[in-house]
Amino acid sequence: MSEQSGTRVPLSVLVPVKNEAANLRDCLASISFAQEIVVVDSVSTDGTQAIAEAAGAQIVQFIWNRKFPRKKNWALENIHWQHEWVLIVDADERITPELQREICEAIRRPDVDGFYVNRRFWFLDGWINHCGYFPSWNLRLFRHRLGRYEQIEIGDTVLSGDNEVHEHVLLNGRAGYLAAPMEHYAFPDIATFVEKHDRYSTWEAASEEFHQPAGARTLRATPFGTAIERKRWLRKLTMRAPFRPSLRFLYHYFWKQGFRDGYRGFVLCRLLASYERMIVVKEREFRKTRNGGCLTLNQ
Repeated sequence: MSEQSGTRVPLSVLVPVKNEAANLRDCLASISFAQEIVVVDSVSTDGTQAIAEAAGAQIVQFIWNRKFPRKKNWALENIHWQHEWVLIVDADERITPELQREICEAIRRPDVDGFYVNRRFWFLDGWINHCGYFPSWNLRLFRHRLGRYEQIEIGDTVLSGDNEVHEHVLLNGRAGYLAAPMEHYAFPDIATFVEKHDRYSTWEAASEEFHQPAGARTLRATPFGTAIERKRWLRKLTMRAPFRPSLRFLYHYFWKQGFRDGYRGFVLCRLLASYERMIVVKEREFRKTRNGGCLTLNQ
């Protein structure tokens, strides 16, 4: 609730989910200050819908046809939002009271159309403050008519699922930044990290073997753009470099000062190096299959 008025603020929140019963209750509690909360579900089977109903959220089912748009863009385009401003929050993310206050002030500003939110990652019972994982800026709060997620096509869209994960919002307007971070509980244990990054590595490897279709809306890869655009430029620059897993460890642990996060920083950087090794090996698999004349992207 708004601390000033004691009432909910004129804000819409989009929460994309699939089998998020373990996370959703705390997520919805952290965004209860918003007048409209829409949970867009992909036919969950673990009680997710019951949790959303108990919290008073609106539930919309999304059945993907394996074509564009995916879940978030579909929701932005097809839901009749009650308010001009929409906040996008994943089930494993939390809005802190400090960030809530900033959001309430931000949506009253007439001179800005969207805001980047900084995510802080919880890992091995503590916050990651370096490693290239913090700061982690994402455009999550914007006037819903002016923002859409980029469309990244890698051939067979089923590979990356029905929800935008790696894509970022393209805003037709001016953006600002909110200081208070959002809390992100994506990796409650090492097994979850490994499982998610096994899937992500398949997507990353396959994406290197395809070109964007003409007219596709994506962020640029440039050393002179935003932090995300610079990161993409650096990624493209190093794709053909030798010893990529070792380079990734050195990048996160030394250049991004992962050593300052102690043991959890060391473990995270080692895991990121292993993640890079999976990408390299899967790239070779896709390349070999493609050269053989038959490319299949499904896992």
